[in-house]
Amino acid sequence: MRATEIEFRLRMPIIAAFVLLGFWAPWIGEADLGKRISLLEWLALELSRTGLLRFTYATPVVIVLGALFGLIGAVMRVWGAAYLGYATVQNSRMQAGWMMADGPYRYMRNPLYVGSWFTLAATALVMPPTGALVAIVLLTAFYFRLTLGEEAFLAATLGEPYRDYRQAVPRFVPRLRGSLPRAGNSPHWLTALFTELFPIGVLITLAGLAWRYDHQLMLEGIFWSFIASLLARGLMKALIPTLAFAAFFAAATEWFHMYWPKAALIGFGIALIMQAIFFGAQKAKQSQSA
Repeated sequence: MRATEIEFRLRMPIIAAFVLLGFWAPWIGEADLGKRISLLEWLALELSRTGLLRFTYATPVVIVLGALFGLIGAVMRVWGAAYLGYATVQNSRMQAGWMMADGPYRYMRNPLYVGSWFTLAATALVMPPTGALVAIVLLTAFYFRLTLGEEAFLAATLGEPYRDYRQAVPRFVPRLRGSLPRAGNSPHWLTALFTELFPIGVLITLAGLAWRYDHQLMLEGIFWSFIASLLARGLMKALIPTLAFAAFFAAATEWFHMYWPKAALIGFGIALIMQAIFFGAQKAKQSQSA
């Protein structure tokens, strides 16, 4: 039931693939399952059909709900990342250096996964209804499996201190008051804000751009939030490949008028190749020095 080590290492591409599947929803055209409208519009229509609200009022209600989900997601992600640290949040391997009992970790054990889920729920409003359903179900199951995998790893690595922490702090639903004393760790707010641009961008999209009632504009807002997040994290981890991606993307779209999703995919491939080259050179250098 719990996620394997390889799933944890590949969690970012897996999550991205589930989200992409939700936006794509290929079964709509192939099997005529569902409609190619946004979940936001569908929910507003269904709410108006109940007779509780007219469509002109139902749409703002759904937007406010989505913005609230986006706000919860952004706060949880930034708050949790500020205390846990960039190196741990973005590490491809499970980490168990110390017991974290500061910030949101005094109230729940998995604020980052909770924040990611709320960010996904807000993002799903721009997906087709059936795509949103598939993406939410798949990602909910995957986050739960990741949680079980991390809990097993931490219990085996940290032993009794973690088991005591697990008994004192709930998994997902937060306590209103922290039951553990503060550990005294300092948050890194600027780093967290810089590396969590995607949930912040989703919040801006739902709280600001959604009021333009322009589905394409909302799609672009979420897409550019994702690109900005990749660039920010790349600059923190792999400066040269990230700059190569940014340079290619800018040149391809501005000078050669390439469609931006295609330019982004090619640029991402170039960055991966450069990262592999640098990684191979670093490994070779380490082998020679050894």
